[in-house]
Amino acid sequence: MAQLSRDDEAFGALMTLEEAATRVATLASPIAGIETVPLAQADGRVLARDIAAPLDLPPFANSAVDGYAVCHADLALTGSSRLPVGGRVAAGADAAGVAVQGIAVRVFTGAPMPQGADTVFMQEDVELEGPVAVLPPGLAKGANARPAGEDIARGAPAAAAGQRMRPQDLALLSALGLTEVAVRRRPRVAIFSTGDELTEPGQPLGPAAIYDANRALLRAMVTRAGAEVVDLGILRDEAGGLARALVEAAASCDLVLTSGGVSTGEEDHVKVALEQVGDLAFWRIGIKPGRPVALGRIGAVPFIGLPGNPVAVFVTFAFVARALIARLAGTAPVRPVALPVRLGFPYRKKEGRREYVRVSLESGPDGIMIARKHPQDGAGVLTSLTRTDGLVELAEDTTRITEGTIVPFLAYGLLFG
Repeated sequence: MAQLSRDDEAFGALMTLEEAATRVATLASPIAGIETVPLAQADGRVLARDIAAPLDLPPFANSAVDGYAVCHADLALTGSSRLPVGGRVAAGADAAGVAVQGIAVRVFTGAPMPQGADTVFMQEDVELEGPVAVLPPGLAKGANARPAGEDIARGAPAAAAGQRMRPQDLALLSALGLTEVAVRRRPRVAIFSTGDELTEPGQPLGPAAIYDANRALLRAMVTRAGAEVVDLGILRDEAGGLARALVEAAASCDLVLTSGGVSTGEEDHVKVALEQVGDLAFWRIGIKPGRPVALGRIGAVPFIGLPGNPVAVFVTFAFVARALIARLAGTAPVRPVALPVRLGFPYRKKEGRREYVRVSLESGPDGIMIARKHPQDGAGVLTSLTRTDGLVELAEDTTRITEGTIVPFLAYGLLFG
């Protein structure tokens, strides 16, 4: 059982990531709105309707190689076969009227199969003796021949509503002759940063001020998650102004996403502002980095308040906000597949929190990748993200991990690719 810290005793036990994911699903529903877009613009969009194949793919039986098409029944039972060569069919040519009746027909990759042909010999396996093709023994019936509908049969499911379109999906639909698809409207996500210390990049930097990095991070992550960004800039640490901004953002967007101001400090006003104008579902998750995460609603619009440190923003977006955006978009969040790596360092952590450690990978002598911890692991160190390959995940009940232990690794490309 996890031991509660003093902070946990004061504010209640931390919520697990699984509990947070369940709560996210109850706070958001897929948004309404369907639009038809050209197939060329459908990458990353969420399909709104099931698509059945309108034709067989391939639409006709064809040769998979350059070679000679034959009827397998014409081959000798033992030893090589000798068949006269008659006819020629190239890719794109009409094979009507070309038949194999005791002959071998010269064909090329993609060419329609001649009438009666069911097998193709690769050209490099065939010897020509004048007008006769000498065919080696042992080739199975149907070899190197692609039947109509081999890839997908007419009427079979080609794509399902709710799936996020990928380049390979677009290729399949294009091969089926489609030029446009019905997709769900992209969720509109309002983002802003909070903090009196923040300055817009490009502006003069005052004393004790820093440039705002979180909005650049959130803009890119929200876009990669398949949503439309509404950038509302930087808001100052004042509860009244924050409350008004939350209400205005919720009036025109499907999700309000902030960074900073959700911890327990006297200058952390976002949580207070949310409680003034909406409902707070939870605000502390057992995750490091990124424990203070506020999630609630402003009317019917979900709200997520991420921590202020950029590494914590990165991690909590990956495991909380991304799932909520997927829910709004009408698709299921995809949990990236963790790969086993060998820990290249010993590590100690507190019980009760799932910890994500930034690491770089190097190849081990036995082929298993070794994870090397970045030397600086503060939640504000951006180079700990730019100079590493991903995160190793350490479970809540783990407290001490020895060097050489096999642990799960999540590549950044899988989290935000």
